[in-house]
Amino acid sequence: MELSRRTFTALAGTAALGLALAGSGGAATGPRTARTVPTGPPPAPPRADGRRHRVGHDRHSLLVDGRRLVLWSGEVHFFRLPSPSLWRDVLQKLRALGHNAVTVPVAWNHHSPAPGKYDFSGVRDLDLFLRTAAEERLYVVLDPGPYIGADVDAGGLPGWLTVADGTARTADPAYLRHVDEWLSAVNAIAVRHLYTAGGGTVLLYRVEDGHGGPAHQEHLSRKMRDDRIDVPVLHRGGALDGLWAPQAVETGRPDAWGGAGSGGKGYTQVFADQGPASLRRTALTHLADGITVHDVRMAFGGTSWGWLPGPGVYTSYDYGAPVNEGRRPTSKAAATHQLGHLLRTVPELARLDRAREVRVNDERLTVRHLTNPDTDADFYVLRNDADEPVTTTLPDTGIEVPVTVAAGDTRLLAANLELGRRKLAYTTAQPMVSLTAGRQDIVVFTGRKGETAQLALDCETQPTTTRLDLEPAWSYQQGRLNVVVPLGVGWLARVLVEGGDSDTPMLLLFADDATALRLWPCETPSGSLLVYGPALLRTATVRGSTVHLTGDVVGETGLEVWAPRGVTAVTWNGRLLRTQVGRTGSLVLEGLMPAAPTVTLPALDGWRRRTENPESDPDFDDSDWPAADRTSSRSSTPVPEGGPVLFADDYGFHYGDVWYRGRFEDARDVEQVSLSYSTGTQGLLMAWLDGEPLGTHRMPEPDEDTADRGTWTATATFDVPERLREPGTHVLSVLVRRMQRAGDEAAEGAYKAARGLMAVEFEGASPSVSWRIRGAGEPDRVRGPLNNGGLYGERHGWHLPGHDDGDDGDWESVEFPRADRRQGVAWYRTEFKLSVPKDLDASVGLVLDDDRERAYRVQIFLNGWNLGQYINDVGPQHTFALPNGILRTRGSNTLALAVLSDGTTPAGPGDVRLTLLGAAAGGVPVEAVDSPGR
Repeated sequence: MELSRRTFTALAGTAALGLALAGSGGAATGPRTARTVPTGPPPAPPRADGRRHRVGHDRHSLLVDGRRLVLWSGEVHFFRLPSPSLWRDVLQKLRALGHNAVTVPVAWNHHSPAPGKYDFSGVRDLDLFLRTAAEERLYVVLDPGPYIGADVDAGGLPGWLTVADGTARTADPAYLRHVDEWLSAVNAIAVRHLYTAGGGTVLLYRVEDGHGGPAHQEHLSRKMRDDRIDVPVLHRGGALDGLWAPQAVETGRPDAWGGAGSGGKGYTQVFADQGPASLRRTALTHLADGITVHDVRMAFGGTSWGWLPGPGVYTSYDYGAPVNEGRRPTSKAAATHQLGHLLRTVPELARLDRAREVRVNDERLTVRHLTNPDTDADFYVLRNDADEPVTTTLPDTGIEVPVTVAAGDTRLLAANLELGRRKLAYTTAQPMVSLTAGRQDIVVFTGRKGETAQLALDCETQPTTTRLDLEPAWSYQQGRLNVVVPLGVGWLARVLVEGGDSDTPMLLLFADDATALRLWPCETPSGSLLVYGPALLRTATVRGSTVHLTGDVVGETGLEVWAPRGVTAVTWNGRLLRTQVGRTGSLVLEGLMPAAPTVTLPALDGWRRRTENPESDPDFDDSDWPAADRTSSRSSTPVPEGGPVLFADDYGFHYGDVWYRGRFEDARDVEQVSLSYSTGTQGLLMAWLDGEPLGTHRMPEPDEDTADRGTWTATATFDVPERLREPGTHVLSVLVRRMQRAGDEAAEGAYKAARGLMAVEFEGASPSVSWRIRGAGEPDRVRGPLNNGGLYGERHGWHLPGHDDGDDGDWESVEFPRADRRQGVAWYRTEFKLSVPKDLDASVGLVLDDDRERAYRVQIFLNGWNLGQYINDVGPQHTFALPNGILRTRGSNTLALAVLSDGTTPAGPGDVRLTLLGAAAGGVPVEAVDSPGR
């Protein structure tokens, strides 16, 4: 929704995470404060200023340089956005949406392809992410694991750890030696960004306690201190020293293959099930519990590209987050936007005590009463868990009118609250922003569309009150100014209060959720400002008499700016705007800013196709493959009696597809072959004997009871055709799509469960088999260990830009839709060009769709980057985000699809097309991500 022409033309010319906080004992920190810190303004937004800072806490809140701070942190997995220049885009959106911090888990497996090797370059540049967070003036909560959960393969533990000594997440010395190496590598970067030393904005450091007991946790804490990390440490699992921090404020949830938790509808349904009301309910309940350190999970979900995802999730990790996978703020952003700016600009919320109980007549409504001991301000958290609205009075609160709470919603009311130079007697609308811009105080109140906001200001002397829009109504009687406003009727509603008890004017602004997402408060060294109109405000800088704004515009919109004193001119994205002075002293754009231009996407054609899996051919040369002849394993899966070990990890193949070739003599009496194998969710096995398909076996689609299962095992039994039961040498070829490792059960050693073949048995005979195994080649130096698997085309660069398929007679020109019937792998390649205007931030996705009865899956490669897996007959995902930077929005791109099909049904691809996930005029400069080709 965009702002109407009427609105602006009328204005112009008119006159948690069970976390607990403990001090680390560093010189610049302290777990407690020796004196009571009164309510007051929060610290200024952080930056890498080179100065020492003191960080501590008392039972109410964090204390930064002697000032109270409510932390409203948004969790971002930077490893799920493999385009470093886009990190700034997401961080700017977090800050604009009210966050003052970002929680940053660091995935060990993303950075460590082998023992002792740690890569922090390119898309793994943690130093760059932390620098960017400091430049965007966000605190950082750093979580280096070693186990982070986060729905990634093995909870973030590296693949090579599956065959290393020791048991993860315990005090096992062998395991802790590897952990110490990892933490040394991370901490060497983190120590340069500590807020205590002024090198950056790392404010808190999260330590994993896992299931390893006190010795494990103490080792991690001691390691942190030994590495000179002196910020306070967050522990999971309870309260330490009196300050509670919450379970995460969940914005959604992960979704499993098949959409077991979403009814097969994917993240669209997750978004609907856990909408803005759910976020408000959790966050405000935490606030009522006295919690002032909040972790909003997820603020931006991103993409589980390559072989990154854990077994319980598919490629998209949209999560139903306020900023979606296409980097676009959603309607859910309104909730975090309103709460974040409220916590930042109303300092009374940093020091609250429980107050007397408020009893209401309707038992469906829960009321929590809190008060600030310094100012006597009262806050009421009203929670309605019923499936219908509840209206009630609040006896003995001073709130003189009935209050309605929507079904399943929660709201925060305030009373006896100093706002600027005036006192709020009460409000039935939630405050969002309180600031001073120029020569007036500005207060924003929000609620749902269709609600009526009512408030009263205590005024001994009647002020001059002017409604600047048609919707508000006001009256003055008995020392109170009463204002009533229907929300969402005419966009932003304004009431100007002048004189009376204060010489400072106060502007009251009323907004529903959609309107609030066009209001952008911001602090500058010259003072606070408030911008109304654009889809996003990124930066605001005052130089002389001009305020320079950057941000995004989606639809045609006006612009209004309440700026610091002395500001008389406005630029937007570098262009000077023509403005007039409005009745409230704001600068109002003459006319409207144009909508973002239309983006035209090309059709995907010019496809070329080539079949592969030569490994199934009995004459294929596998002489350079490792022999699978080991007799013992460090896996938690027992080695079958008589061996050999066939587990892929034991031979260094930790991600993606794995091939096996077994030679044996004389198949005359072999009637059946049984292949036992182990994978993550949605794994599969294909088998050939002497080049002829024996069949395909797939793990079942998970349901609600099995969606979280980390390891799936099965035995596939295939009949051997009579014509193959001959003497001589035979070759059994097996392809296993291993999928991912268990994460949440890592403490029980589930991360070490075998992947790939486990055992092979024959019916009718017992031939001796000599096995060879092949998985992914050496990790791509740029794309890392999680990008490639062991398909023939991957090992020979068919997915890479520059692969010469034009002169290769084995590639044939084809058109979609396709309907092949063949067990095995086929590749499709094409190139396409985009010409998105330079100043337009367009997010593009790839759509795959087909008749669901067709059983096949697709591995998607864009410019050599493995951006996801599509399973046509399982779903639920059909649209895959193509991150800018990897995607050349002004240039040529190479798209390759590796299609696995079982031969039982026609196999696509069917409909393959580009789609626009969103576009805005503005954005951030995007640098091309290195994508080496052949």
